[in-house]
Amino acid sequence: MDYIIEMCNITKKFPGVIANDDVTLRLKKGEIHALLGENGAGKSTLMSILFGMYQPDQGVIKKNGEVVKINDPNDANRLGIGMVHQHFKLVQNFTVLENIILGVETTKHGMLKMDEARARVLELSERYGLRVDPDALIEDITVSMQQRVEILKMLYRSNEILIFDEPTAVLTPQEIEELMKIMKGLVSEGKSILFITHKLNEIKAVADRCTVLRKGKCIGTVDVASVSKEELSEMMVGRKVDLIVEKENKEPGKVIFEVENLTVKDRATGKNVVNNVSLNVRAGEIVCIAGVDGNGQSELVYALTGLITPDDGKIRLNGNDITKASIRQRNIGGIGHIPEDRQRYGLVLDYNLAYNLVLQSYFTPRFQKHGFLKYSEIYKYADELIDKFDIRSGQGARTITRSMSGGNQQKAIIAREIDRDPDLLIAVQPTRGLDVGAIEYIYKKLIAERNKGRGILLVSLELDEVMNVSDRILVIYEGEIVAELDPKTTTVQELGLYMAGSKRGIVA
Repeated sequence: MDYIIEMCNITKKFPGVIANDDVTLRLKKGEIHALLGENGAGKSTLMSILFGMYQPDQGVIKKNGEVVKINDPNDANRLGIGMVHQHFKLVQNFTVLENIILGVETTKHGMLKMDEARARVLELSERYGLRVDPDALIEDITVSMQQRVEILKMLYRSNEILIFDEPTAVLTPQEIEELMKIMKGLVSEGKSILFITHKLNEIKAVADRCTVLRKGKCIGTVDVASVSKEELSEMMVGRKVDLIVEKENKEPGKVIFEVENLTVKDRATGKNVVNNVSLNVRAGEIVCIAGVDGNGQSELVYALTGLITPDDGKIRLNGNDITKASIRQRNIGGIGHIPEDRQRYGLVLDYNLAYNLVLQSYFTPRFQKHGFLKYSEIYKYADELIDKFDIRSGQGARTITRSMSGGNQQKAIIAREIDRDPDLLIAVQPTRGLDVGAIEYIYKKLIAERNKGRGILLVSLELDEVMNVSDRILVIYEGEIVAELDPKTTTVQELGLYMAGSKRGIVA
């Protein structure tokens, strides 16, 4: 059997954890090979070794049967290996074109030759259906466009082995479908793809074979066509996973959160990105704001949580006007916030886990006296939360948060916010980029909080999540609430029509 890449008996250790434990992975030429595993199973580490970002402690890598040494990403590129990272590696204030050619610039007499590069980028984007504006700044384009830029970076370097690390974690359902087509197109052109994911639907849709990792060990490689999603999830988690959410009917209590005629203008264009939005959340209910990404939900959440000041309207929590309250006042007053971008808004990545768990409460008497932190109390509290919320990290409370897997970073935020006992929990895409085991866990936590009488405002792009978890659905389109739906009586198709703006409903 001819394999284009073989990773044989790879072992990689970090302090307190064996990330890869004698793992073997073989990629055939012209296949889409999925790498499946829970958060923290060692998938990204294995691919980072193939891309030269880490060195293995044991094991060898072969390309076309020959042993190769990959010391850094430049070596990987020379061998035709490219990688789209889960958190994109783009320079925000450079243009699309500048990002694509960065590191492989063509120069003449010390001057950049941009015309040839531009022509090649336009040709590649046309050929692979990756249309982008080469002159747009990265900070001004959507997440899915940024992903296209990352793919074009690989194609510009003529990479033949393409690694996609959780490529759909930040995409809408429509964009995911588009990406799947692009991946199939790349393979038909002779490329070979390694695809890190934990979304079983996507594996069934595009992958030929799948290798499953669990806690750093290789559980096995299977032909995707011959296994069910249930079998894959059991291989991945080591037990049966229940993704149908058990939720008892519950009569919600009094209104605890009210938003009245809220308007937020775009700072650059002056246009309303949130347009006259009114909504309420009652105690003991999950209200979900559903919409395609980029329809004003981010700005709405920023205004509700105090990250930006609204241009008009009122926000009330337990009857108190908090429209102009600071973020800390809102937190102390009873708002918990699981932000959409955990690394940017939820954590200080270079702090350890214990410090991140007290970010909202380090100033309370429990954790400080006369301005001095009580370290023993902070670490004791962190250990309690790590145990209670099953947060996995190599060195416990002292682990630097940056080194933790995405799913465990998310669990840390959820632990911190729920444990503060908020009246209202604003959860924005709480399961983005998480595996089935972690998703099941988070759904159970949200429903348990709802059953305790908390109000939950969930913002989600995942249609299954919206239908499964919410008690009431508000659809947002172009900054306006266009429908109020009951998940028991609506369909995914109907919800999709409202989200796409082709249908409007009555809003109570």
